[in-house]
Amino acid sequence: VQLQASGGGLVQAGGSLRLSCADSKRTFSNNGVGWFRQAPGKEREFVAVISWNGGNTLYADSVKGRFTISRDRARNTVYLQMNSLKPEDTAVYYCSAHRGPIGSSRLNEYRYWGQGTLVTVSS
Repeated sequence: VQLQASGGGLVQAGGSLRLSCADSKRTFSNNGVGWFRQAPGKEREFVAVISWNGGNTLYADSVKGRFTISRDRARNTVYLQMNSLKPEDTAVYYCSAHRGPIGSSRLNEYRYWGQGTLVTVSS
């Protein structure tokens, strides 16, 4: 597994979590990296993406203003800081490497997927 997501857990509504996506083999340092999530019974959906150098970011409307994506190139890790969590944020969160350096919200443009991490927000 080249991309490993971690940091999920159980949190109350209004709380915060920080997810990490580690690129252990430094394979995707020149790729955009995105976060997606999949709730039970629903399709996987885009959450946020960051470009290869961290200069460009994009968020889904549902998380804008609450989530922040960042990238530490020295540690080969992409983070997703999630604040003001809501029960509807409950899902398995996945990170993925885009086929290009900028990234996008389009799931079919992502080529490499890591294992997910479960986020549960209680009301």
